[in-house]
Amino acid sequence: MQQQTPPEQFDLPGMVADLNGLLRLKTTVIGLKMFASADEMAAIPKLRRPTAVHTTDQIVSMASRLGWTVGITADDLVGAQCRAVIGLAPQDEKWLAGQGYVGVWHENAEDARKRQQALDVVPFGKYQAMVVSPLASGRLNPPDICLVYATPGQMIILINGLQWTGYKKFEWGVVGETACADSWGRALKTGEPSLSLPCYAERRYGGVPDEEMLMALQPSHLAKAIAGMKALARNGLRYPIAPYGIQSDVRAGMSVSYANK
Repeated sequence: MQQQTPPEQFDLPGMVADLNGLLRLKTTVIGLKMFASADEMAAIPKLRRPTAVHTTDQIVSMASRLGWTVGITADDLVGAQCRAVIGLAPQDEKWLAGQGYVGVWHENAEDARKRQQALDVVPFGKYQAMVVSPLASGRLNPPDICLVYATPGQMIILINGLQWTGYKKFEWGVVGETACADSWGRALKTGEPSLSLPCYAERRYGGVPDEEMLMALQPSHLAKAIAGMKALARNGLRYPIAPYGIQSDVRAGMSVSYANK
């Protein structure tokens, strides 16, 4: 029998320290991991289980805002929308119709259906549970994805770090409501870094501040971004981005970065 290669382990506390040093983040960087069974989930140290029904946004924020390690199954979530994005409920015809959103987020049934079809979600049937935990705790090593909440200024430096080597143009979409499908749903489904503008529900129920965006990405991509940001910092391209002055002669400032180029 062929042995499976164990998943790559990361220096998660070191990565978080680097990330906070480079970006001065205000919000705890967390990991998210899906589990095939509730028994596997229960083996995570210092696991908290909800005693009430929540949105997935609230569960994620218990880790990012409170520093908790929290595990859930479908029964802990408020409805099919939260469950389906992470693959804990079927994306069946009833779900695709999105009838509950007609007259709330969309004018008619056609628009509601189009929005549901546009969501990036984890296929149903593989997982029964999810755990979120502060990345630095190391309780999920490796997590399936890391979640980084940051301001637009911090986020562009993170993206620049991802593009330092192996450049690619990132193209992300905005589904509107249920924007968690733009972030953790898409990252879990595709394995690619996924940026989102947290939606109304994430801000109302998950407590995400107005100024924050969310990047979901695999730990290997986060390590790549950190290495890239360190290289950029050596070139003087770092956060915070100091305003140069809108009426100043830019040549002195630009010559530092682009001298003899």
